[in-house]
Amino acid sequence: MSNVPDDLVYTKEHEYVARTDDPAVVRIGITDYAQGELGDVVFVNLPKPGDKMEGHQSFGAIEAVKAVSELYAPVAGEVAQVNIALDSDPAAVNRDPYGEGWMIELRLGRAEDLGGLLSPSAYRAHIGE
Repeated sequence: MSNVPDDLVYTKEHEYVARTDDPAVVRIGITDYAQGELGDVVFVNLPKPGDKMEGHQSFGAIEAVKAVSELYAPVAGEVAQVNIALDSDPAAVNRDPYGEGWMIELRLGRAEDLGGLLSPSAYRAHIGE
């Protein structure tokens, strides 16, 4: 059974969105379910700080032994920070997807966009748990 924290919101594409201390910035990564489906992560390609994106736009890719998958921005915004530790330790996504394995921090374009994401219970239903 996958770990689906109750303090996050989710996308159908298996990204999560976590609040940060700054209400205008959210932290984004892939869910425990997604990392489990991918298998051992060997490479993560992420955008640069300052890159702007629309909601549902690809912001990078994640490569595992089994597959390569696109990463999608859950909401519109500007990349505020990138987890550069993943360059040397992409397996952190497998070990701790909600902690060390986060991918980007995004300065929100429109905070109301978060309302269109899945609640923890809706995400659990989406993945069949």
